[in-house]
Amino acid sequence: MRFIIIFLIFISKVTAEEISGVPKIIDGDTVHINNYKFRLEGIDAPEMKQQCKKEFLKISSTIGFSLYKDYSCGQVSKAKLKAKINGSKIKCIFTSKDRYKRYIATCFKEEINLNQWMVRNGYAIAYRRYSKKYVSDEDFAKEKKLGLWQGKFMNPEKWRKLN
Repeated sequence: MRFIIIFLIFISKVTAEEISGVPKIIDGDTVHINNYKFRLEGIDAPEMKQQCKKEFLKISSTIGFSLYKDYSCGQVSKAKLKAKINGSKIKCIFTSKDRYKRYIATCFKEEINLNQWMVRNGYAIAYRRYSKKYVSDEDFAKEKKLGLWQGKFMNPEKWRKLN
């Protein structure tokens, strides 16, 4: 009997909920659907004011000298998520809230896991502090030099602390 009670308490705490709708894209890891604010679980995207560096001129592969220019990587991250969703309805599945009262969610456009898509294409990084789920997707983006990995950038968490 005691096991059943403990099991029921555990199940009630991990019950996932789902919200669907056409989102407003706030940034590369935050969307709103109606009055619900969702933080994409397990990923961290550059902040809206964050600048990154993109290689624009490589002098020689033997010398290894490159020139970089700044770009608004936070705005690019948001734009890529917005373009991927393209005004479609998405589904967000959540189990908890963060300290800012946002729902921590995995969001899908049809069968596409948007959290994973953002990391795998280099528009966000795996948020290792909270989850290791998308580390292999980050490794893929890094190896293929996709998105952020085409240049140089500061980890978004570190950027937030400094700005």
